[in-house]
Amino acid sequence: MQPTPLTERIYAIDLMRGFSLLGILLVNMLSFHTPFSYIDPYSWFSDAGDREVFWFIDVFVQASFYPLFAMLFGYGLAMQFNKSKAKLEPFMPLAARRLFVLLGFGIIHAFLIWYGDILITYAIMGFLLLGLIRLHPGWLLGIGVLLYTLPHTLFLGLMFLAVAVDPNFYTGIQEVSSSIEAYATGSFAEVFAQRLNDWTYANNFGTFFVLVFTILPFLLVGAAAAKWRLIERVQELKRIWIVLAIVPFLIGFVLKLVPFVTSANYASIYVQDMFGGPLLAISYAAIIALIAQTAMAKKVLSPVAKAGRMSMTTYLTQSVIATLIFYSYGLGLYGQVDILTGTIIALGIFAVQLIFSEFWLQKFRQGPVEMLWRKLTYGKNGKTSGKRV
Repeated sequence: MQPTPLTERIYAIDLMRGFSLLGILLVNMLSFHTPFSYIDPYSWFSDAGDREVFWFIDVFVQASFYPLFAMLFGYGLAMQFNKSKAKLEPFMPLAARRLFVLLGFGIIHAFLIWYGDILITYAIMGFLLLGLIRLHPGWLLGIGVLLYTLPHTLFLGLMFLAVAVDPNFYTGIQEVSSSIEAYATGSFAEVFAQRLNDWTYANNFGTFFVLVFTILPFLLVGAAAAKWRLIERVQELKRIWIVLAIVPFLIGFVLKLVPFVTSANYASIYVQDMFGGPLLAISYAAIIALIAQTAMAKKVLSPVAKAGRMSMTTYLTQSVIATLIFYSYGLGLYGQVDILTGTIIALGIFAVQLIFSEFWLQKFRQGPVEMLWRKLTYGKNGKTSGKRV
């Protein structure tokens, strides 16, 4: 389980990670500057510019990049398993240690920086993936698809029943007020308390099972793809990748439009996010994989790939920068920024990260957080013991 040498890195994977991080930032920005978890976004924003930007993010970005990032996480874990197996080196102990370190990063991120952390979830789901990673890729894919579609189809039916009884989409006025007061003007202790409350709101015993049915399947699909080496074989499987770029996009786009062409309620949004979002994620992965085969793309999009190459650093610094802009211990702009301005800020943050990645990787092989992650996982010399799996 040595870190991947630069000469062995797959450009398309780094590029997918880079674009995923941009998409995740655009969506997260809505929660960085607004109590997004507690509002009805389809009626909350009254300005025409805000509605147009929200429409774009909701259709093309929301719920479409975290599935891609999760699939890439599973892909990377399975790649490490394949390499360890080929070299007869240990996998499970080091993989578990790596996930424990990731869990530690997630705990720090969630409770001291921003409540919308995904690292804790990825670490926990990663441990579940370890128990299945030795399966044939066909089994991994089948279990992933069934584990996702069956529960979410059931949940969707329950959503339609609930909407039939009460179609209203509620805004938590008290929660909105508490969030603005704490994040915009509160002390660090008050910000921490609000952050803990917001994290608990989204992460509790009930939502854990929803996350198992949502995130783990993406990891399983990614692991299956890695065992088949689908990204490494893009040229060989070009027709399949073209089909994956077109068909899921057309179906996913239609599903993402459901709240706008019917009515925005919990059921229509569930269709949009849980079914339309992953289909667009597959399409985006295919489009990026195909684009990455061209020499022009490798040159022009190199900064995005470099940001993806140090994805942990990029992800965490997005939260650090954004909370310093919007929280009281920074500029205190929480609740004062519209969607258009927030989106421009997000693009500015990502542009700065592209520049930072470019300069950093001229001197170092990994990002700063990745270097720390490696040190905590592999020890001082970064060597494995050489024992058999």
